[in-house]
Amino acid sequence: MKRAIQTKRTTIYDLAELAGTSASAVSAVLNGNWKKRRISSQLAERITRLAEEQGYALNMQASVLRRERSKIIGMIVPKYDNRYFGSIVEQFEAMARERGLFPIVTCTRRDPALEIEAARAMLSYQVDCLIATGATDPDRIVELCSAAGVRTVNLDLPGSLAPSVISDNFGGALELTRRVLANCQREFGERTPLLFVGGRGTDHNTSERVRGFRAAHAEAGIEVDETLVLTCGYAPEKAENAMRQLADRAGALPRGMFVNSTISLEGVMRWIRRSGQYADRMPHLGCFDWDPFVAMLGDHIEMVRQDVPGMLHAVFEIIDSGSSELKVVEIPPVVEKIG
Repeated sequence: MKRAIQTKRTTIYDLAELAGTSASAVSAVLNGNWKKRRISSQLAERITRLAEEQGYALNMQASVLRRERSKIIGMIVPKYDNRYFGSIVEQFEAMARERGLFPIVTCTRRDPALEIEAARAMLSYQVDCLIATGATDPDRIVELCSAAGVRTVNLDLPGSLAPSVISDNFGGALELTRRVLANCQREFGERTPLLFVGGRGTDHNTSERVRGFRAAHAEAGIEVDETLVLTCGYAPEKAENAMRQLADRAGALPRGMFVNSTISLEGVMRWIRRSGQYADRMPHLGCFDWDPFVAMLGDHIEMVRQDVPGMLHAVFEIIDSGSSELKVVEIPPVVEKIG
């Protein structure tokens, strides 16, 4: 349900009445000085939540009063279970400390409610900036942080209310698909459509990768088979189940596949080994993700390595410059042959 349009602008006195506290306490929370006032974190969170719900815009003159910065910088990440997000966290912490900042990180499991809960908790710790990595609803996080006068930068998935730094998902998928199609033609003499498996069709990254996948097929004069586009989610079991169900319906699956993450690749490899469909020769795979251990799978796979250092340099460049320009910075990934 949409919030009713207010005819009267919300003030700190209105928020104080709603929160059952003083206007000075509300001001301290919104200006980031609540710890000095010994205001409880529970009250700080309640005031922040009310400010967001009431559409309160922090008075810029009042925000200038926040002279002392906490030097704390926060990051939320959706998962810890692959090398990509692990690398983001590790390099984020190193780069933050190089700048004299203290990094705090939490995992939100791609759960929108957990993302908001994590953002509120970080605001209660008086973070100076929050990096929303792979957030399902980055604009909601920006609105929450803006009400408390805290900057936000989106990483991995873009939003419309704050600067965003992402991979060039379309370009990376285009090149990866080209290579898998060429590998299949070279080894099997086939010019047939590939299988696309993994990811969520509703998120920006997957939709851009599907677009690159389609463009490479069109470039090669091959029509995409829509039944072979399985945007079934990232979890290994979802990829395995989707392939099993497709095989039950269609029989033999293609000998070329585009896999949308190393997480999905686990399920793909599990299905390949259990199904016995490729007992004679392994299919050619392209994975939009990277892990050196994949080399143990053999030489039938190409991978996209997302440029994590380049992405984080772009994030900190935005933070260091103080820029608030609503732009999307795309960092080209690297396609690598494994084996």
